Parts: sequence; structure tokens; C-alpha cells
Amino acid sequence: MFEFLGFQISWKELLDISLVAVVYFYVILLVRGTRAAAVIWGLLLLLLVYYISDVFGLYTLNWLLTNFLSSIFLVIIVLFQRDIRKGLAQMGAGRLWRKKDFEIAVIDEICSAMDSMARQKIGALVVIQKNVPLGDIIEKGVEVNGRVSKQLLINIFWPDTPLHDGAVVINSSSIVAASCILPLAQVSTRQSAIGTRHRAALGISEETDAIALVVSEERGTISAAIGGKLTTSLDIVRLKRVLKNILK
Repeated sequence: MFEFLGFQISWKELLDISLVAVVYFYVILLVRGTRAAAVIWGLLLLLLVYYISDVFGLYTLNWLLTNFLSSIFLVIIVLFQRDIRKGLAQMGAGRLWRKKDFEIAVIDEICSAMDSMARQKIGALVVIQKNVPLGDIIEKGVEVNGRVSKQLLINIFWPDTPLHDGAVVINSSSIVAASCILPLAQVSTRQSAIGTRHRAALGISEETDAIALVVSEERGTISAAIGGKLTTSLDIVRLKRVLKNILK
């Protein structure tokens, strides 16, 4: 038994509190910066309204919220099904306690290829796998298994070549597959102008921890999709900084 602020706490209770704290900590890490965080604040506000309705005797509102909150676990599963799936995949892949490292030379080759294709307005979609495996995506593409190089990436995306449609998947220092089909993100009306490549980049970054890089053949600009957020108009210097901060 331990004594803390006048309370007697057993080692089992201390272990229980510690495990719950760790779970909450990792949940916060998983939802931080995502749309799930906004939904959680909405649910907390709903709980506050429920408490106020009970205190002030607002019986009809309290009855409605009681029936709604009685199915809270089902509501959470429906609202957060994508985030739950992504979080479990990242935990299973070890994202929270280890980080895959990339060679600086590989990052330089990727950035150089993206910059060259942007200057020539060659459309491209490159997915960099981190900890969550992309086996289901790779299986639907064409196996390459070649070392990452500027020349190989440009050759793959050169117009009218057999593999230029779809995405390239990179794992560590290898181009694993090309012509891969990615899930498309649901975009808002404000984002409706973005093309299919950008929607595919957002889709894969929402469902996994992968980084997706896009070259727009219309504008000749480079964009990066990370965690369901799209950063546009990247030059080679900013692109290298972004990749090195995330991958190194």
C-alpha cells in the first residue's frame, strides 16, 4: 500500500491508473491534428449540455440526450470508424514506439525527380510507405523492386509509358510497385477543384501514415499529403525539409 495525499493506494490501483493514463495519452497522439479531435470536442459539449439539462430540470432535452448517449459506443464506432482503423493499424505497425529511417540520398533522389517532373509538367503520384504496410495497394500494381533513382521515377511517369497512370510506392530505398490504385478522399465543395491525383494522395494519407507526393501536370506544382492534409506549391528546398523532418 502507498499513501498519497492522505489516501491509501494499493499497487494494483496504481497500475490501473497508470495504464488508463497511457491509453489516454496514445489516444490523444492518434487524434491530434485530425478531424476526430473536432468531433471529440463536440461530444464533450454534448455531455456538458446533458449535465446542464439534468441540473435545471429540462426534461425533454434530458430525455433526448439520454437516449442518444445510451448508444454512445455505437455512435463512436460510426463516427470514428476510419480513425479507429487507422489508429489500430499504426499501433500494430509500431508507429508509436519506433520510426522507419530513410537514407538522405534516397530523399534527395525523390526530391530531385519531383522537381524535374514539375519543371516539365509531368504528372506524378509517389507514395512513401512508413510503418503501416501497403501490401493491399502494392498487390494491385505492377511489381518493380528497383532502387530509388531520379531517372527511374521520371521514366515511370513519362507520358504514354505503360506505368505512368497510378501511383508509385516507395519502401525504404526501393520502388516496390508502380501503376498502383489508391483510395480517393471525399473532398469538400471548397476543395472540389483538386484533381484525381490529389484526391488519391489525400485518401492514402488519411487511411495510413504514408506520405503522398503529387506533381500537377496542369500547373507544374508539387504538393504533399500528410495525415489527410494537403500542402501545395512546394519547391525542392521546402520539399526536402518536409521529408527530412518526417522521415529522418
